[in-house]
Amino acid sequence: MTRHLPVLLALVAAFSVHAVHAVHAAEPAAAARMGAYYGDKATEYPAWFKDSFLNLKEDIDEARQSGKRVILMFTQNGCPYCAALVERSLSQREIEATMKEKFDVIAVNLWGDRPVVGLDGKSYTEKTYSAALKIQFTPSLLFFDETGKTVLRLNGYVPPTRLQAALDWVGGRQERKIAFRDFVAAREVPEQATGEMIREDFFLKNATDLRRRGKQARPLAVFFEQKDCPDCAVLHRRVLADPETRNVIAKFDNVQFDMWSRTPIITPEGTRMAIRDWVRQLGVHYAPGIVLFDPAGREVIRWESSFRVFHTTGMFDYVVSGEYRREPSFQRFLGAKAEHIRKAGQDVNIWRYADEPIAPTAR
Repeated sequence: MTRHLPVLLALVAAFSVHAVHAVHAAEPAAAARMGAYYGDKATEYPAWFKDSFLNLKEDIDEARQSGKRVILMFTQNGCPYCAALVERSLSQREIEATMKEKFDVIAVNLWGDRPVVGLDGKSYTEKTYSAALKIQFTPSLLFFDETGKTVLRLNGYVPPTRLQAALDWVGGRQERKIAFRDFVAAREVPEQATGEMIREDFFLKNATDLRRRGKQARPLAVFFEQKDCPDCAVLHRRVLADPETRNVIAKFDNVQFDMWSRTPIITPEGTRMAIRDWVRQLGVHYAPGIVLFDPAGREVIRWESSFRVFHTTGMFDYVVSGEYRREPSFQRFLGAKAEHIRKAGQDVNIWRYADEPIAPTAR
């Protein structure tokens, strides 16, 4: 990841005030020191991944003849979320067995230069094909059916239980019978969910009209959650508790919805519908999910993985700074942000929770 940073310094001026506040407050002596970079991790992918020539139509045809389907796994060097996928998920016996039996798994480097023949028959490199598919997170998994249609896309790291659900749904051809969100819910959501969702002081109360109006309209963050949601608790207590994250979130209109609610709302596009129907239309598969809209009501990016502080804060900053209009790659934006902070003498840890120090302790 860090090898791409030097070419990205032109983005620095666009960063929002909160991203550099600590830098301005630093002592002059600190600015002369290059900040440390923590959290990147090398990943060794399983030997049973397919060694593909990256002619994707041929890959899908070969998989079909074997009764399998294709998964494209987009990765990048130094990605801790990719390492977590391999170490926590692919190392589990059931996940590995399901993948080997029902899928051909092909790794694609987000920044790679190997030639790719896309499903459209056009020639790309790995990095230009990743850009064409608008891959913003690694790992991202694209699941294809026998015709080359993308039946499911997982953007970013998901925990083992949800990865297994995706493998069972796609591998079992369940897309013909049940929506993925309902398939996941049948496994994860209690029939009689109890308790309350976790509230925050930055959530607007009783917000049902999400249209963005006027020249002073703010960007919008919609938090889709549910009751009895352990992953929602991690989001609130270990990510949203971070002071810098809360500062940038405060620049949005923030609403929290139960993703299964039948309460009617008016969407940013001006359509009146029940929350659960909007969730289905958006393609939000599970809680928690955060969808970020710009001041014009257009979706920019969404949080639907187990991200930690740096990437979560970066998503909000990407929108509120307006940099999404100039830089289509969220990963390049993050790289430039990290480089800028480090050049000002501040340390960066891309793999920390809010309750952990920036500099990891030795173990």
